[in-house]
Amino acid sequence: MTLARWIKIPYNPRVLNCPFNRELKIAIKFMEICGGGWKPMIRKWMVTGAGLLWIALGLGTGAGNLYAVPQAPAAQDQAKPAYTLAEYNAYKDADGEQNPAQRITKLDAFVKQYPNSSLMPYVYRDYYTTAMATKNYAQAIDYADRMIALGDKIDPQGRLEAYYTRAQAFYLGSNDKAFQVPDFLTKARDTAIAGLKALDDVKKPDAVAQDQFDKQKMAISVLFNTIAAMTSTTLKDYAAAAGYYKAVLALDSSDAVSHYRLGVVDLQMTPPVATEGLWELSRAIALKAPSSPQVQAYLKNQLTRYQQPACDKLVDDQVNELLTLAAGAPTMPATLNIPSAADLQKARDDTANFLPNLKAGGDAGKIMWLASCGLEYPDVGVRVMVAPVVDGDNVTLKVFRGATPEEIEAATDPNMEVHIVDQPEAKRLEKDAVVRFTGTLTGYTQSPFMLTWDKAKINLEDLPEEKAAPGKKGPAKKAPAKKAE
Repeated sequence: MTLARWIKIPYNPRVLNCPFNRELKIAIKFMEICGGGWKPMIRKWMVTGAGLLWIALGLGTGAGNLYAVPQAPAAQDQAKPAYTLAEYNAYKDADGEQNPAQRITKLDAFVKQYPNSSLMPYVYRDYYTTAMATKNYAQAIDYADRMIALGDKIDPQGRLEAYYTRAQAFYLGSNDKAFQVPDFLTKARDTAIAGLKALDDVKKPDAVAQDQFDKQKMAISVLFNTIAAMTSTTLKDYAAAAGYYKAVLALDSSDAVSHYRLGVVDLQMTPPVATEGLWELSRAIALKAPSSPQVQAYLKNQLTRYQQPACDKLVDDQVNELLTLAAGAPTMPATLNIPSAADLQKARDDTANFLPNLKAGGDAGKIMWLASCGLEYPDVGVRVMVAPVVDGDNVTLKVFRGATPEEIEAATDPNMEVHIVDQPEAKRLEKDAVVRFTGTLTGYTQSPFMLTWDKAKINLEDLPEEKAAPGKKGPAKKAPAKKAE
């Protein structure tokens, strides 16, 4: 006869093996934290059944030893079990029931008849494994908690299994609104952290290979840290959530979803840890996270929100640069720095270094360009370097702008191209004319240095008057009136 459905234990204290060896493949609804809400993201993940967990770790039953009715009177006091044969048979009847609903009914009857039974660890285990099989995750958590509450009545392996099952149940049932109330979330986080401690207490059995033992422990640690991170995020403890996601990534740096989630919590902090957060989103895309196009749209949205630039194209350029970096590097480059809206405003205010920084390039030039692209500048004073190019009512000017009048006078080549719209009068401008224009800065190359302006207008005060057509006579002058004699 066997005592447990999941772990075969003959009714003999000397035979305690764990031959159970199957896997439970579950399509987990991976919960994505986004904007404070839960959004399903389907991901295939291997979740080991309780029996496989103990096979891999080489652990015992987790519920303490159950002893048989003594076979010899001399051994009676030593081997007498803490339960009766009738109690044992009642449990065996419930444990052997194949119909889940009937099994729960029989377990309920057992608990009612034997409320203080020493078999209760096995009863609770049957409850939560049955609840997991029927996807009743709230009940699985309830009975896992009861198992944990038994304290020293169960051994460390039994506590670890209960913590592990509870974490699985929370993970699988986390779209249930009842799981999202603060008290429930706090307890889920606390038990996940306690599960990590219980995992540390497990020692490798001599018969288990070190690499096998380490691999299984790593998978369990990932689950506990993920639950701690998810619950911390919903509780808006973003710093704690980031720490747990980093712990997951330290175990498995290829986990795209954890990179994504770490990026989200980094960006939700006050102030946001923006450079790291945007990098983590990029790394998630590079690792082909589920729904990568949506993640990339979120990355662009968050970058725009962080910088508030005027040029949408520059946001796209930065996103592409981040994705290229993330595809080629597992960790964020130490030199990566993404300027904030405050950094850009500071650059805009530094008008004296507008041209010098753009000419110099580098980080200063990049920030100045991000700050100035798309902005309209009034009355920019320039020298016309070549005759205007006319296209209907539109005029293109090649001009030069310098820091001093002397630099402008000495220039031989243009450093700006100005596109004047709906102002045909600008065609009257001649080479070397000094004028002012108002326009929107839209283009920049650092070498050779050139700025492009669109939607420009020349200051009306600087437009020359229209010249009379060649050969056209002016009006005849009247002869002066004769004086009266």
